[in-house]
Amino acid sequence: MIENMKVLYIAGDCVEPYVKIITVKQTKRRLSLCSLEDSEADEQEFQEVGNSFPVLSDQSQLIDDRHLKTLLAHLPPRTQSYKWYLVYSTAIHGSSLKTLYRNMAGLDSPVLLVIKDMHKKVFGAFSSDPFRISKYCYGTGETFLFTFSPDFQQYKWSGENSYFVSGDLESLQIGGGGGGFALWLDADLYHGASFSCPTFHNPTLSTHQDFIVQDVEVWTLKN
Repeated sequence: MIENMKVLYIAGDCVEPYVKIITVKQTKRRLSLCSLEDSEADEQEFQEVGNSFPVLSDQSQLIDDRHLKTLLAHLPPRTQSYKWYLVYSTAIHGSSLKTLYRNMAGLDSPVLLVIKDMHKKVFGAFSSDPFRISKYCYGTGETFLFTFSPDFQQYKWSGENSYFVSGDLESLQIGGGGGGFALWLDADLYHGASFSCPTFHNPTLSTHQDFIVQDVEVWTLKN
């Protein structure tokens, strides 16, 4: 009986310390120090979302149903029921960072950046804020990176710094603090770069640190 039981001493910033006796079978369930009930609810919501697809305003040229289903399941819960609106596409609007900024002027909703490089690798970032020209970094800890090269990987905020997103007319930058950006695109959305950085503890998202862009799409997620 003792071999099938564990005694846990649980403490954290948001709960009073307490002792909990559970079975080995129960330990296989995901536990949250702040709220066991919230964890179970999140897990159930993840499973429900995993069986659905987002509603898109246009057909994507870069992501298929498999990509959509996976991305939807990893979005912040508050956005998982939102409709996706195509706000920028190189296939439609041409390759211009200035146009990308202009198309997002006035938006106040999160955006999803999707890139396909010349090696057919698909990767990008979810940003809590729409892209804009700013002297300082902006965004929140909801921002994350992703890649489908070859399997889906998500890289969330590490908490080490708040260098989420910044941009000017010359480039768009996501992540930083370690001598290179997690994701960088030039003014023509033609040359890109991806380095490991402290913001997300990510590896290079593309095949190489420097890459050539084939196409870019940006989707805004709105309720």
